[in-house]
Amino acid sequence: MLASFHLVRYPRSTAPEGLSRMGLDRPLLRKTDGLEFWKLMGTGRGRTMTLSADLRRWALFALWSDEQALDRFLAESPVPERWESLAAERWHVRLDLLRAHGRWSGRAIGTAHAEPPTNDGPVAVLTSATIRPRRLLAFYRAIDPPSRRLDQDAGVVASLGMGEFPVARQATFSLWRSEAALKEYAYGHGAHRDVVRRTRDERWYSEELFARFRPYGSSGTWDGADPLAAALTPAPRSEQPSLR
Repeated sequence: MLASFHLVRYPRSTAPEGLSRMGLDRPLLRKTDGLEFWKLMGTGRGRTMTLSADLRRWALFALWSDEQALDRFLAESPVPERWESLAAERWHVRLDLLRAHGRWSGRAIGTAHAEPPTNDGPVAVLTSATIRPRRLLAFYRAIDPPSRRLDQDAGVVASLGMGEFPVARQATFSLWRSEAALKEYAYGHGAHRDVVRRTRDERWYSEELFARFRPYGSSGTWDGADPLAAALTPAPRSEQPSLR
């Protein structure tokens, strides 16, 4: 099953109409042929998960029955047609699932490779979590140190926090230069390891998903550039991650 991620940013002049599409586009997406699963989400400000909202930037994650279904959507659906006419910036990327665990709204997002292939290129990571109400305060207090570390990490090319529902249903999308860069962030720094441990020990989530993809076939821009093209450009040697 093919996945895709789409990020749209509206100028101030069309931002109210862009906001309205979060509701009005849902019936159209439900009727889209070959669209097996989708999530329309708002985004936070900046590159990490925060309590602030960016009301001009919206995201769509989707699972498709095949490449042809995604091609038809991009070429014929009124949803991306409005993106083209209303948005100041659009970025689309196709995603080949490498591995995943957990569920999103009760659903596994697809079947990963039985033996994930060696991936020497960029890696995209999608996470989602439904945070238990009693754990919200602990969660938001804990994520600041790993968020600051992520914001400074040369291995991550682009990232953002997203949400289906304010505060409690959160997701992230990030694009990394390599598996090595991702593993260095995930396992090489105590702040992130501590949060992961606490999510399990203190049962912060009622549902969670972690998925890793091989990104390909991108188009458009995100903050003025195509991050996948940037990820394919080697980082300066001084910034290359080293596994510990």
